[in-house]
Amino acid sequence: MKKRVVLLGMPNTGKSTLFNRLTGSMARTGNWPGITVDLLTARLIVGGDLIELVDLPGIYDLRGYSDDEKVVQHFLQTQAIDAILIVANAVQLQRQLGLILQVAALGRPCLLAMNMRDEADQLAIRIDCEGLAQELEMPVIALSAKRGEGMRQVDPSLAALLAGDVRDAQPLGQVWTQVPDEAHLARARERALRHIHVPAQATPQMTDRIDRWLLHPVFGLPLFFLILYVIFQGVYALGSPIQDALSALFDGIKTGFLTPWLGFLPDFLRGLLLDGLWDGLSTVASFVPVIVLFFLLMALLEDTGYFSRAAYLMDALMSRLGLDGRAFVMVLMGFGCNVPALMGTRVMRSRPLRLLTMLIIPLSLCSARLQVFLFLTSVLFSPHQAPLVLFSLYLISILTAMLTAFIFKRWLPATEPFVLELPPYRWPTLGMMWLRGWHEVLHFVRRASKFITAGVVMIWLLTHLPWGEPVASAHTLAGLIGHYAHPVLAPLGMDDHLAVTLIFGFVAKEIVLGALAVIYAAQGPALAEHLRLQMDAVQAFSYMLFTLIYTPCLSTVVTLYNESRSRLYTLVAVAWPIALAWVCSFAFYQGAHLLGYF
Repeated sequence: MKKRVVLLGMPNTGKSTLFNRLTGSMARTGNWPGITVDLLTARLIVGGDLIELVDLPGIYDLRGYSDDEKVVQHFLQTQAIDAILIVANAVQLQRQLGLILQVAALGRPCLLAMNMRDEADQLAIRIDCEGLAQELEMPVIALSAKRGEGMRQVDPSLAALLAGDVRDAQPLGQVWTQVPDEAHLARARERALRHIHVPAQATPQMTDRIDRWLLHPVFGLPLFFLILYVIFQGVYALGSPIQDALSALFDGIKTGFLTPWLGFLPDFLRGLLLDGLWDGLSTVASFVPVIVLFFLLMALLEDTGYFSRAAYLMDALMSRLGLDGRAFVMVLMGFGCNVPALMGTRVMRSRPLRLLTMLIIPLSLCSARLQVFLFLTSVLFSPHQAPLVLFSLYLISILTAMLTAFIFKRWLPATEPFVLELPPYRWPTLGMMWLRGWHEVLHFVRRASKFITAGVVMIWLLTHLPWGEPVASAHTLAGLIGHYAHPVLAPLGMDDHLAVTLIFGFVAKEIVLGALAVIYAAQGPALAEHLRLQMDAVQAFSYMLFTLIYTPCLSTVVTLYNESRSRLYTLVAVAWPIALAWVCSFAFYQGAHLLGYF
């Protein structure tokens, strides 16, 4: 019989790291009745039992009123639970005892995992685990999920917990009625504090020394953008040779194996498989190592704790735009994927602040757009120019987000105070960084098996039907679509073929790259050479600028509606980027024309 264990704790306790360490690549998103949030779940074998591990959002109080706290309350009220795995930061255990005692009072078997024990040891923080376990009436283990230390204790501790006197799993009903009053919690907290010894000077000195520079009022922001630029240089320097090798490999497989092997098929079907599916998907797949490399380097920044500093640095500027530093962090999260960044805005209690933040997140240069830009910049710009072009696109992404916030802040005013916890700097582990990159590959493969495959096939059909017409000519279905879009996109320097790729980019931005391969019936070096003949640098940048800003992909639009529950808001969130993209691309292309750049 399957048993359910929930992972519960405050934000920034390493809860997600522990979940990833326990589950590896087995995690999936689960939809729960009455809950609009997709929660991460995984199935594990613990002590001979099949358990379902559910990662709940990080919260500060079981009786809170934020969206995340309401999600946790609703889950505990409506879902059957066998045990609770509480995750706490060993360095901040004193501050987190209140939530631990609230959870313990729910009457379900609990296991307290004190994470980040390595940091606690470095600060000479001493915790009497046995005494604390007796005081809290629950087993207590100390571990470091990031480094894998103490992880062997988790399975036997959970198995013993589930093998004990476990009641029949039932929903907890009204959660807040089971939480003791503040006076009772205060007395219990005072007793538990006897087992925790924190030195008077338990602050990481290295963090203070680094922050003197990285949080400097003058040098802080320039250093932040310099670090981002170094990351882009590293992506190109390390990723381009791998990308070229994969392109050559896919081209060799097509010419040496697939073409002869599929020679017996009718021309139409052979063209669909080779020039459609193979060229489109292999062009996109050649960027997988580059995407992994990008996320490994971004994970390096995130795991060290530097992203929180970036939010702190940007808070003063963001407040002028009606936002706070958290909005900037969400924009940075959107560099990976807009969807989880949109869902991350649930930590904001003010609805106007949340809606304004969600409006700017789709302007982030997500990984799907990154594939298109990596290819075009490497093809149409020199090795010295390409990192600068990509860096400029990231800057434009941030600037358009700021412009959007400045324009719409009068309709979405917010007064929620900004509170941010700056974690100490931490050395990331290669294992967790690799796991992050691997998850991005899995996410990419899932999208490729759905949106990209369907999109590439549809584009191939549009460029070849009616059968017998020259490929992608004016008389094909794609040609007709491009003809109708021509008056709108021609002032931006885009031809009919590029218009078709932009239309399908609304479904998923990854399709844009595959569409180029299908429309021009080429891949790898052949596609690169074809694009060099069709586009100059000004046209390419105008095209990338429009791709960067215009309507987000379909999954992002759906998430915008699910999170806002407003058709009008979703319509504005779709229409505004289209108008802004057209104006920006028009200004750039026509400005370059007037200045005589082509």
